[in-house]
Amino acid sequence: MMKNIQIIASLFLFSLLTLNCVLAQNKMKADFERKQNFDADWKFALGDSPENSSENLDDKNWRKLDLPHDWSIEGKSEKNNPSEGDGGFFPAGTGWYRKTFAVPAQWKNQKVAIYFEGVYMNAEVFINGKSVGMQPYGYTSFEYDLTPYLKFGQQNTIAVKVDNSKQKNSRWYSGSGIYRHVWLKVRNPIYIKTWGVSITTPKVTNEKATVQIKTKVKNETETLQIMAVSTTLSIKKVNGYNTVSMNTDNTVGVDLKAGEEKEIIQNIEVEKPILWSPETPDLYRAEVKIMKGHIKISDEPIDVVKKDFGIRTIEFTPENGFVLNGKKIELNGGCVHHDNGALGAAAYDRAEVRKVELLKTAGFNALRTSHNPPSEAFLDACDRLGMLVIDEAFDGWKEKKTTYDYASIFDKWWKHDVESMVLRDRNHPSIIMWSIGNEIIERKEPAAVETAKMLVNAVRNIDVTRPVTSAMTTWDKSWEIFDPLMAVHDVAGYNYQLHHAESDHARVPSRIIVQTESYPKDAFSNWNLVQKHNYIIGDFVWTAMDYLGESGIGRYVYPGEPAGEHWEGNLYPWHGAYCGDVDLTGWRKPISHYRSMLYNSNEKLYMAVREPNPESGAIKLTSWAVWPTWESWTWPGQEEKSLEVEVYSKYPKVRLYLNDKLIGEKETGLGQEFKATFVIPYASGELKAIGIENNKEVESVLLQTAQQPTKIKLTADRKEIAADGQDLAYVTVEITDDKGVLNPNAANQLTFYVSGPGVIVGVDNANLKDTDLYVANTRKAWHGRAMVIIKSTKKSGAINLEVTSPGLETAIINLKTIKGK
Repeated sequence: MMKNIQIIASLFLFSLLTLNCVLAQNKMKADFERKQNFDADWKFALGDSPENSSENLDDKNWRKLDLPHDWSIEGKSEKNNPSEGDGGFFPAGTGWYRKTFAVPAQWKNQKVAIYFEGVYMNAEVFINGKSVGMQPYGYTSFEYDLTPYLKFGQQNTIAVKVDNSKQKNSRWYSGSGIYRHVWLKVRNPIYIKTWGVSITTPKVTNEKATVQIKTKVKNETETLQIMAVSTTLSIKKVNGYNTVSMNTDNTVGVDLKAGEEKEIIQNIEVEKPILWSPETPDLYRAEVKIMKGHIKISDEPIDVVKKDFGIRTIEFTPENGFVLNGKKIELNGGCVHHDNGALGAAAYDRAEVRKVELLKTAGFNALRTSHNPPSEAFLDACDRLGMLVIDEAFDGWKEKKTTYDYASIFDKWWKHDVESMVLRDRNHPSIIMWSIGNEIIERKEPAAVETAKMLVNAVRNIDVTRPVTSAMTTWDKSWEIFDPLMAVHDVAGYNYQLHHAESDHARVPSRIIVQTESYPKDAFSNWNLVQKHNYIIGDFVWTAMDYLGESGIGRYVYPGEPAGEHWEGNLYPWHGAYCGDVDLTGWRKPISHYRSMLYNSNEKLYMAVREPNPESGAIKLTSWAVWPTWESWTWPGQEEKSLEVEVYSKYPKVRLYLNDKLIGEKETGLGQEFKATFVIPYASGELKAIGIENNKEVESVLLQTAQQPTKIKLTADRKEIAADGQDLAYVTVEITDDKGVLNPNAANQLTFYVSGPGVIVGVDNANLKDTDLYVANTRKAWHGRAMVIIKSTKKSGAINLEVTSPGLETAIINLKTIKGK
C-alpha cells in the first residue's frame, strides 16, 4: 500500500513539474511573436567578395535599406546590358545583403527559422559565417532552420548572397535581390510545420459543408510528447472574425515520439456555409493550436497557426465547362508577370493588391501567373477581392529557351519547386488550376509526355482538388502531335491556337480546353468561341497588364522605325511590353473596355479615336499589337482631315454627334461585333457618342478638345496610408487646360518634391520607350499623364507632394500616414 502511495505521489509530482515547465515555456512564448517581420534594417552592397559572409565584416559603409528590394530597377536601362531585350536591358549582377540582430537568451529552448518569400536568384544564406543553404529558383519561397548556428543572448549576423550575374536566364524582367518579404519564425520544438496546414472542402451544399483540416505536427524534443490539436473556425467580417458554431469535436489527441512527425486529420461541419466566388469573396479562418496533454490544461497553446480559406466547389467537364458552386463561369482571363512597373520586382503588399484591383476593375475574373508562382500578397489579394487564378510553376522543362534558364536546374530542383508551390498555395480559394509549364521546347518529343506525367503526379500527391494544365502551342502543321501530351493534363492549355478547338473536339470529345494565351486583337473571335462551346472554358489574353522586359512586344511601328517582331532584333529604347489591356500607370487602354464589354454587363458604351497615319507613311502593327487608339479629340494639324472614331457598345445602336450635330447612326449588335466606326473630318469641339435602346438615347460618352496646357491635376488612389515603412500611395498626374480637360498631347517635364514622413520610390508615365530612371524625382508626361509612387516612413503625419513644370501652375496634394492603419 505504501509503495502504491509513493508511486501515486511520484506521478503527481512529475505531472506538477511537467505542468509548471509547460506553463513556464508558454509564458516565455508569449514574450515574442511566432512569425516576425524581418524586412527592416538590412545593409546592401553590389559586387561579390567571399568575405561578405563573415560575421566580423566591417559593413558600416554599406547602403542601409528595408526590404523588399530590387536593385535592377534602380539602374539605367542601356542598350548593351547583358539582360538584353528580354530583361528590359536593365543591369543585373551579384549583390549581398547583411543584417545583425539580437537573439534573446530565452529563445534557446525554441526553434528559430528564417523564411524568404522570394529572392531572385541563386540565393545562398549564411548565419554567423556558416552557409545554411542555397535556393536557385528565384520564385520559390524557402525556409532554413537557424537554431544550430545561433548565439543565444548575443548579436548574430545573417548574410545573403544573390547571384543574378549569369545572363540571360529569363525571357522577361526578373529583377534582382530580396524582392519579397522575409520572416523570422520563433516556435516551440513541438510545432506545426511550415505549409503544414491543408484545408479542403470535400462536401459542400447550401445547407452544410464539411471542412477537412490536415495538420502536420512535429516533435523535435528528445522525449515522448502527449498533446492535442484543436481547431476553431471563424468567418471574416468587416470588423474582424466571428467564430462559427461547429457540431463536430474540434480537438484530437496525439502522441509524438522524439523526432516524430504526424498528420492530424479533422473534419468539421459548417452549417449554412457562405460560399466563396468572384462576386462574393467571403473568407473563413482556421485557427489551429497545439495544446499540451490530450485534455487542455492551459489557456496558452504551444503553437498556433491561422489560415484563411474559402468554402467553394469547382468542377470541370466538356459538357458543362467550368462550374463554380454549381454555376457555369466563363473565364475572362489575363496573363500577368510579377513585376510592378516602376517598382521593378519589389513585391510591396499595396502594389500587389493594387494590381488585382486594377485588373478586377478592367473586367477580368481570372489571372494566370505566367510563368512562375506569384507573391503571397498577390494571392491573398485575389482571395479577398475575388479573382480566379491559374498558378504556374515555371516557363520550361529540360530544354532551354535562354542560356541560363530553369532548364539548367530542372533535373535537380523540379520536384522541390513544384511541391513548394503547391504546399504554399493550396489553401487559396482563388486558385482553380495548377500549371506545370509554358510552351515547352521539347513538347513534340515523346519524352515530354513522361516529364508531364512526373510533374502532374507530384502535384496530385499533394492536391487532388484542382485540375492540372500547361500552355502548349505550335505555329506549324503538327498540332495533332500534342494529343498524347494533352491527355496527361486535366485541362488542355492552348496558346494562340483556339481556332483548332472545334476540330479537336470532334477528334477528342473528352478534352476540356482553355486558351492560356491569346493575341489582344482576337478578343471578339475568342469570346465568340467561348460562348458557343462549353468545352472551351475561357480565354487568357497576353497580357492583362503591361510589364518590363520582353521589350517591344505589342508595339506599333512608325515610319522609319525598325520593323519586325520583338524577338528579331535589339529594339532599344523599348524596354518593356505594350501588349497589356492596362498600362503601367493603371490607365485602361481602349482594348480593355472592349474586352470587358464582351464578358461583363457593367459597362455598355465607350469611345476612342484611332491615331491617324503620319504623312511620312503608315503605322504597322506587330503580332500582339492593336492600333494606337486614344481617348482624345485633340488633334492639332488634322483639321478637315478624316479621323476614325471607334465606338464600342452593348446597345443595339449608337449615334455620333460633333458639336451637337448628328454625324450618323450605326448598329452595334453581335453582327457588328459590338463596334461601330465613324470616319469624320476633324474639327475641334465636343464629340459625343450615345447608346440607343428602343429608339431612345439612354447613355452618352464625351470627348472634348483640350486647349493649351496650364494646370497639373493630382489624384491619389488613397489619401491615408499606414505609417509602417511599407505602404504606398499612387498619385496620378494629369496635365490639363484651364477648364480641367486633359491635354492628351502634353509631354511636359515634371519635377516632384515630397515633404513629411514619405519618400518617392518610383515614377512612371507608361511610355516603354522612355528610358529615364524609374527611381527618380522627375519624369516627362506621356499623353498628358504620369505617376508618382510614395512610400510611407514609420512616422505618422502629413505628407505633401508638390509637382512643378515650367509654364504650368504648381500643384500640391496632401496625404496622411497613420500608425496602426
